[in-house]
Amino acid sequence: MGHDHDHSTAAQAHTGSLVAVLVLTLVVLVVEVVGGVVSGSFALVADAGHMLTDAAGVGLALGATALATRPATAARTFGWQRAEILAALVNGLVIGVVGLVVIVGGVRRIVSPAPVEAGLMLVVACVGLLANAVSLALLRRGQEESLTVRGAYLEVLGDLLGSVAVVVAAVVVMATGFLRADGIASVLIGLMIVPRAAGLLRDVAGVLLEATPRGVDLDAIRSHICGVPGVLGVHDLHAWTITSGVPVLSAHVEVPDELLARGEAGRVLDDLRHCLAGHFDVAHCTFQLEPPSATREERHSHA
Repeated sequence: MGHDHDHSTAAQAHTGSLVAVLVLTLVVLVVEVVGGVVSGSFALVADAGHMLTDAAGVGLALGATALATRPATAARTFGWQRAEILAALVNGLVIGVVGLVVIVGGVRRIVSPAPVEAGLMLVVACVGLLANAVSLALLRRGQEESLTVRGAYLEVLGDLLGSVAVVVAAVVVMATGFLRADGIASVLIGLMIVPRAAGLLRDVAGVLLEATPRGVDLDAIRSHICGVPGVLGVHDLHAWTITSGVPVLSAHVEVPDELLARGEAGRVLDDLRHCLAGHFDVAHCTFQLEPPSATREERHSHA
């Protein structure tokens, strides 16, 4: 068998950004809770609720990332790397629940509007808008590499859009006295949260169900493997993801008996590793070389 090991995770490179975002989120959370209570704005309270999920999600992501750095053992041969995906799962579920709660609360405000202090509402919303913009900038690069960071990025993005909605609602109330704008902004915040939760959960499900990673073309990989000198065919080809940034691949590769007898297995394994490393982003590859007779027996046993 041939191996190419790399047990680092994508989220570990962005721990500093996650910590900075967590601090910013907690500060804005307090500001929005106080501002929402004093001003009477449910939209601010709704945005604060989403900030709470942000803080919980980022904290969970940091904890999972720390677990993922623990070394592999005989009992956990990939260490705790899958903890990042479980954190993303919890994160997505929390985002979805909060989104639904915010929508329900917003609808109630539309049906039964309440007075709000629009000036204070506007100031607090602008503070949240600025903080979320900074957080997005901190997470932008990491969200392309890690589902954990992406979860935090999507939450902050939802908050930024939510802050925009609150700003608009505050301006509308100040200019026209239309109190239902506060409830409408709350519903919009919820509608921005739910689809992002669904998208994150879809990606997490793909990892947990060991679906082929995005960007990995198994047909192309099969073609490259079969193009290596001495390879007769390939079967039981699988590709999946341990955690963000750690795709893995395994395959049974058929080679002639004569090649094995001449002791050329090492050369074939090297060629396979170099071939995949040069064309595909797969962190961990395992190949089983076997003669045609073994392949026939294997297929017969599976029949």
